[in-house]
Amino acid sequence: MSSDKVITVRPKETYITRQQLPNFEGISASTASTQHLCMHLVIIPPGGQAVAHYHNGYETAIYIVKGRAETKYGEELQHSSINEAGDFLFIPPNVPHQPVNLSETEEVIAVVARNDPNEQESVVLYHASSTTTLDETGGAYPARSLAPLNETGGVHKAKENSTTELS
Repeated sequence: MSSDKVITVRPKETYITRQQLPNFEGISASTASTQHLCMHLVIIPPGGQAVAHYHNGYETAIYIVKGRAETKYGEELQHSSINEAGDFLFIPPNVPHQPVNLSETEEVIAVVARNDPNEQESVVLYHASSTTTLDETGGAYPARSLAPLNETGGVHKAKENSTTELS
């Protein structure tokens, strides 16, 4: 459905993503009826990190607004890119990655865009291990297959009850 209407999305609070990070929902199929795009604001709390994941079939572009982060990536998360405010990142489809906040005192704020109108539907949680990967039920099978991790898996360090609000 095509429209000639300009849509403004003004998020007031965060929600926690599958990757276990606070997000401000921005532009997506659910907020602006997009067909091929989503864009949102992600917060990585001080000392925090996302659960490793990939986006099944979709490209991701990221602009870091504030802070300094390491993005571990690759089949075993063996590669690393260190980025700071002002940097743009591109993550190809199906590349496992895990952003990590390098500061214990400052949050990372980033704008994330993807050619997927449904922001969370293409997210597949990932466990990098040379021996096993977990499926949605917690069952193990050989790694190196871009296998999903169950919703409670992965490592995440975040402050409890932390909510960021945009004014």
